Amino acid sequence: MARRGKRTAVSLAPRGTRSAVPSVPREKRSAAVLLAPRSKRSAAPRRAASVPKALRTPTALENFRERIFGLIRRIPRGKVATYGQIAALAGYPRQARRVGQALGAPHASADLPWQRVINAQGRVSARAPRPERALGAREAEQERLLRREGVRFVQGKTDLERFRWRPKA
Repeated sequence: MARRGKRTAVSLAPRGTRSAVPSVPREKRSAAVLLAPRSKRSAAPRRAASVPKALRTPTALENFRERIFGLIRRIPRGKVATYGQIAALAGYPRQARRVGQALGAPHASADLPWQRVINAQGRVSARAPRPERALGAREAEQERLLRREGVRFVQGKTDLERFRWRPKA
C-alpha cells in the first residue's frame, strides 16, 4: 500500500507489476472496479481446482508421515523407540524433530501408539502447553500408558537398553 497524504491507496496488483486498475483510495472506488473480473484486477495466476486426495500423487510430507506412522504402529507393547531411532529407520537420519512434529500434528490417527516414542535420554518429552489441559498432563498420561504396558520408569527415566524396540530387518 502506498501512502499519499492522509489517504491510503490500495493496489491489488502484485508488487513490481502495474495494476490494470489505477490506485484509488478505497472509499472512492466504484463497485464496478471492486467487482471487476480477477484477470483485470491482478496478474496473479489462479490456482487449479483441487484434486481428491485418493486421485493425486502423495506429497513428500504425506510420504514422510506414512513411513513414520507405519514404523510407530510396529512398536510392540512394552517397548519404546526414540524419535531419532524412528527417523533413522524410516530413512530420514538426524530428523528426530520432524518425527516429533508429525506426532504432534492434529491429523495423527487415533490408532497410533504415540506413547511408545520417547526422547534419546529415555524420558517422556515435554509438550507445548495447551489452554484446555493442565501443565504436564500429556507427559503424565504418556508415562501412565507406558507403565500400564510394563515399561518401568525410575525418576522419570526408562532403561533404553532393556525397553528399546529392536526391529528385525
